[in-house]
Amino acid sequence: MSSTPFTLRVATSVADIPSAVWNACAAETSGSVDPFLDHAFFLSLEESRSAVRETGWLGHHLILERDDVVAAIMPCYLKSHSRGEYVFDGGWADAYERAGGRYYPKLQASVPFTPATGRRLLVRPGPEADLARTALVQGAAQVAVQAGVSSLHVTFCRQDEWELMAAAGYLQRNDTQFHFENEGYAGFDDFLAALSSRKRKVIRRERREALEGRGITIRWLTGADLTEAVWDRFYEFYMDTGSRKWGRPYLTRAFYSLIGARMADRILLVMAERDGRYIAGAINFIAEEVLYGRHWGAVEEHPFLHFEVCYYQAIDYAIAHGLKRVEAGAQGEHKLARGYRPVKTHSAHFIADRGLRRAVDDYLARERSYIAEAIDELGTMTPFRRDAMEEQD
Repeated sequence: MSSTPFTLRVATSVADIPSAVWNACAAETSGSVDPFLDHAFFLSLEESRSAVRETGWLGHHLILERDDVVAAIMPCYLKSHSRGEYVFDGGWADAYERAGGRYYPKLQASVPFTPATGRRLLVRPGPEADLARTALVQGAAQVAVQAGVSSLHVTFCRQDEWELMAAAGYLQRNDTQFHFENEGYAGFDDFLAALSSRKRKVIRRERREALEGRGITIRWLTGADLTEAVWDRFYEFYMDTGSRKWGRPYLTRAFYSLIGARMADRILLVMAERDGRYIAGAINFIAEEVLYGRHWGAVEEHPFLHFEVCYYQAIDYAIAHGLKRVEAGAQGEHKLARGYRPVKTHSAHFIADRGLRRAVDDYLARERSYIAEAIDELGTMTPFRRDAMEEQD
């Protein structure tokens, strides 16, 4: 091992970090790179002007080096607001500012606009990986202090990272998502067979009523299917839904062209077609073992079409392609009745101010207890037959 100490520097642009260097740190032991951690995804967010200074996402990526070799990267942003994160700290900001503090800017270690669990400590494999991981966690907190920001938030991190950061003094937070677990099902009917009779009937009815008699056809588009005309149509859906939900959608039209050019084989669009035109669609990203559902939109309203396009088609695709899991995004207890199970998500928070830290720490202790109890209760409300649940246990 080298006797040279690690050094930490900041890159304000993803473009300043070679893709081969970034992806060498982001790669799993299998060599694959999660689509949301790929250099191409971050670069597309930046070049499309979706996540840049003007939108409140100034790159502040932490680069850990030793002997001029990049050992680890923490994707990070200096933020002037808390939008697009899906882990809500607005109450903390309000309380701190009422007490005379300045909450923004803050540091946010995350994938912008993406509530999907993944590595936030991108560490190059090798004999010094554990040392580098620890150095990155400690160094990130020091960067926050030196930058004079209120806090550093590492959201949707893996549990092992969460525990490592807790040992370094970060506060721990949990929340809930709903994921579909593929138990080796041979097909959708095999999955339905694991459900109670009543729930099976409900799902079959929803799928039937979403399509039959409405002239709607579902199409899976990926790779060369993702033409600019398709992206034009999907962006209409995104703008319609985004404008109603968020007021101002986060992603620009250029983002879709860029990821379509760079990551087409890792994208699945589930599109609903009627009378020769697409009327609704959902975008998914394909990882080695996981299908990540992100957002959807529609220009026509049809009963149960949302469930069909976003949830049932995702299950169909995951089973057909041998994927282990579908992660359908943030929140949504309605997913429970459709075969998605409650799971715990993790985030870690470094708070510089001692007073704010004590208040947040107390709040998070109570929140973690509530989340654990809620997940236990939700787990009793899944649609699976009791004997099927016992077999899986």
